[in-house]
Amino acid sequence: MTSSSRRARSGNTDGLAIFGGTASDSLADKICAYLDTPRARAAIGKFPDGETLIKVDEDVRGKDCFIVQSTCPPVNDNLMELLITIDCLRRASARRITAVIPYYGYARQDRKSEGRTPITAKMVANMITTAGADRVLTMNLHADQIQGFFDIPVDHLTAAPVLAEHFLKRDLHDAVFVSPDVGNIKFGSDFASRIGGELAVVHKRRVSGDQAVAVNIIGDVKGKRVMMFDDMITTAGTVSEAARLVREHGAEAVYVAATHGVFAGPAVDRLLAAEMNEIVVTDTIPISPVVAQRLGNLTVLSVADLVGEAIRRIHEHRSVSALFCA
Repeated sequence: MTSSSRRARSGNTDGLAIFGGTASDSLADKICAYLDTPRARAAIGKFPDGETLIKVDEDVRGKDCFIVQSTCPPVNDNLMELLITIDCLRRASARRITAVIPYYGYARQDRKSEGRTPITAKMVANMITTAGADRVLTMNLHADQIQGFFDIPVDHLTAAPVLAEHFLKRDLHDAVFVSPDVGNIKFGSDFASRIGGELAVVHKRRVSGDQAVAVNIIGDVKGKRVMMFDDMITTAGTVSEAARLVREHGAEAVYVAATHGVFAGPAVDRLLAAEMNEIVVTDTIPISPVVAQRLGNLTVLSVADLVGEAIRRIHEHRSVSALFCA
């Protein structure tokens, strides 16, 4: 279910209501188009003091409601909007509320790496549950174990089918799949198995929160077309350093793909300096026109069909994991 031209197979959408937050406005429209169902109406605004104001403009009593909202920058505003919408639907007697969070913010702090620090990934999970969500649908969490932070069901999607379909259309002779860090080997090996090719790993050393230094590469990339896959590109320190390292080791071309294109801080400048052949992300996070204009080699793929199919299966009480079975 990765082609944007497809439409959902016939299914029951009676009692289904899909809402879109301001962070995922376009994605919500595409999901509704895939499911051939009208988007549920809600007014989203601000009080004079900056507080978020939300009013659902239709009857949701007894309905199966889905709220599509990424908690991307501005993270706090988008998170509060999600929580308030959940509370609004709960008080309006929705039968079930699913928080569809294509990009789950605050996920990096998933453990105490040093003393006197929070575990925000768990805290946000508690907030979503307390607000009244019955389940969560998300994509490529920063760490798989975050699913266990929720006391409600979590459907964890991967954008691998969407990204893999894109690269299968490329000339893949002498391809090698490179994981830009050791922690992302599982994601890289998933692509290697889907597309076919060797796997290499970059060993990095993190200097600070927004800077990492690639130290060595495990595997042969000389004369190869290198494809690097990561869950997200935030400040681009990891992928830029990894691209520099594989170039130094004789890579013929470098392609970078990530599910979430955060592009914060110095990300664009770093990506431009890295001289990559192509940068591919999905629309889990809306890409600003400025970023799109500066990065001429940027390709944005839509996950609307994939998320839409997952929503349909949840609504019909069917398997979501079957989407990823070979």
